[in-house]
Amino acid sequence: MAAEGISTMKPILLYLLILSMLGCVNGARSIDTGSTNHHQHQHDHMAASNNNPNVMVFFTLADLKQGAKMPIYFPIKNPSTSPRFLPREEADSIPFSSQKLPYLLNFFSFPPGSHQATAMEQTLTHCEGDPIKGEVKFCATSLESMLDFVRETLQGEGEGEGGVRAVSTTHLNRSSGVVLQNYTVLGEPREVEAPKLVSCHTMPYPYAIFYCHSQATENKVFLVDLEGVEKNGDRVEAVAVCHMDTSQWGRGHVSFQVLGVEPGFSGVCHFFPEDNLVYVPRVRTHAAA
Repeated sequence: MAAEGISTMKPILLYLLILSMLGCVNGARSIDTGSTNHHQHQHDHMAASNNNPNVMVFFTLADLKQGAKMPIYFPIKNPSTSPRFLPREEADSIPFSSQKLPYLLNFFSFPPGSHQATAMEQTLTHCEGDPIKGEVKFCATSLESMLDFVRETLQGEGEGEGGVRAVSTTHLNRSSGVVLQNYTVLGEPREVEAPKLVSCHTMPYPYAIFYCHSQATENKVFLVDLEGVEKNGDRVEAVAVCHMDTSQWGRGHVSFQVLGVEPGFSGVCHFFPEDNLVYVPRVRTHAAA
């Protein structure tokens, strides 16, 4: 099961939950720029074409039902080579600002104009951008800073004293090695009650950076059991988030291009890759209606 309960939000408890995926090392000096993170929710333009598998994660709430089939892109991640969190003290000692980009490129030994330099600049620019109306956002440069943001944002929403949990997509098996394929929804999707949520998405950078954000509008979170249609099909317990109010999203948002809908459409949903996290108050889980 991808969900684990966390009661006190102390970092040591969350280390047990996600260090196996993210790790914590003294430093990383490489950037995975091989794919675009479609879950960054930049709410701006992104090419939607048949040649871009990254966009094959969007669907509507009406599509989320037992027996439904849809093409989904789940990128393969190698935790051993993925950027990892720095300790807070070390992360805080390194500037995280687009104004310091020349210094940072020299610090990490990346030449200007390289793919790594471009990825760093895009991440810094995105993190420094203004949130949309009703949204709070934060780029976490350490695990501790991510937990602080989650605790502050979800404070008072869970049962008890700030109880929250994190859910993430889990690949139960990946026998085919296919990252884009048709999947069948097995059983009824299980809604995770989430009066409020924080989504945290990985960003390309030499060490782990998570873009975390929360919207004041209604959102729904589901755990969905999927099976690939390929021979010996992959089994995935996937996290999906459905946004019930998209009126503040830009008209060029990739989901509208993929789904053929307009801003304000209720129930724009997307699946999360396995290295992203959704934090929700610790309440019960039940089958979707």
